[in-house]
Amino acid sequence: LINSDGKVGVIVPVGIATDNTTKNFFCDLIKTNSLADLIGFENEAFIFPEVHNAFKFCALIIAGKNIKIQEANFVFFCRYFADVNQQKRHFALNSKDIALINPNTLTCPVFRTKADAELTKKIYQLVPVLENEKTSHNPWGISFMRMFDMSNDSHLFKNSAGQGLVPLYEAKMFHQFDHRFSTYENAKQADINAGRLPQTTPEMKQDPNFTVTPRYWVDKVEVEKKLSDKWDKEWLITTRSITNATNERTILSCFIPKSSVSGKAHLIFVKNLSIKLHTCLLANLNSISFDFIARQKIGGTDLALFIFKQLPIIPPDWYTEEDIDFISSRVLELVYTAYDMKRFAEDMGYSGEPFIWDEDRRAILRAELDAKFAKLYGLTRDELRYILDPADVYGEDFPSETFRVLKNNEMKKYGEYRTQRLVLAAWDMMGY
Repeated sequence: LINSDGKVGVIVPVGIATDNTTKNFFCDLIKTNSLADLIGFENEAFIFPEVHNAFKFCALIIAGKNIKIQEANFVFFCRYFADVNQQKRHFALNSKDIALINPNTLTCPVFRTKADAELTKKIYQLVPVLENEKTSHNPWGISFMRMFDMSNDSHLFKNSAGQGLVPLYEAKMFHQFDHRFSTYENAKQADINAGRLPQTTPEMKQDPNFTVTPRYWVDKVEVEKKLSDKWDKEWLITTRSITNATNERTILSCFIPKSSVSGKAHLIFVKNLSIKLHTCLLANLNSISFDFIARQKIGGTDLALFIFKQLPIIPPDWYTEEDIDFISSRVLELVYTAYDMKRFAEDMGYSGEPFIWDEDRRAILRAELDAKFAKLYGLTRDELRYILDPADVYGEDFPSETFRVLKNNEMKKYGEYRTQRLVLAAWDMMGY
């Protein structure tokens, strides 16, 4: 319907460019150089008074066939019309950029500012995606599983522990490097209904015999059936699938004891690689540099596999022996804090007692891992500063935010942005 030399503008949900279900349409716009502008808004200021405040929409401008757009202009996260005039928010992407960042789906990445877009492009130019479905490049030999669905598999769930039963781990029960994050013990029904659980305290986790209490248990035979041809270890790697780009952290990955796992967590399987390389993968997933990239790609509350596969992960053959020893020793100390992870420690060649849960020590270990992965991702110190806090580089009025919730929470708890201080101190200490 568009005149060959004309343009058309329509107001549609921003998902027209970002969702998997509309990827073919958006891909066609990019391949034919028809997309001129995409101006994205969130309805927080109620531009549309009768529409929910969380709804995201955009002005989509498409050009006629005689107008070939070499680079489309993008703006996202505008709350007011005046935000469109801020040039720092504008960034340009061409078809090669989109194919670089989202090679499997060719959907549009979402950035708050040009600085976010440029830094993300730099990382993608260096580091390959986890699995490129177009080229079949999958350096980790990675595969995924949803073990038990909370609705469809509910007939398998038992309400109390018993002989031959194993706990059902739910996503909210673990956090980064912490398989004892929350528990159903003493949980109130109102909290359960709201999807919240009591968080365990550092004092509880200082007891290596302490284990979290699940809501359900499952026959171990059912677990073995699921894992029979995929996994032979007594521990698992898992990542929460329910998340948000505005949470304190977006990617929450953990080693957990071998057990049943709910469908709100992705199980990750890696074939024919050493246990120490598994720890490198986990540390990569939990690094703050990787979290920054993931935040650019997650528009809703679901870490869908099509998003996960298009995130840049350091390939296993990039690690030197020095890197592997540095990373694996720290991950071992972060993970092995309780006897129920003893088999993992033994697989790592460690036969000692569990490491004591020490909040200050753990913060330093994680900061050292964050600094290491910032270097592996090819970042400079100023780029790492930007990831930690854009305002630290560009000033308080800069329209981007990365870890605002983390910063605010730490300011309340410690009186400082502790992660920022520790990560930059670790970077400097390593002489990068």
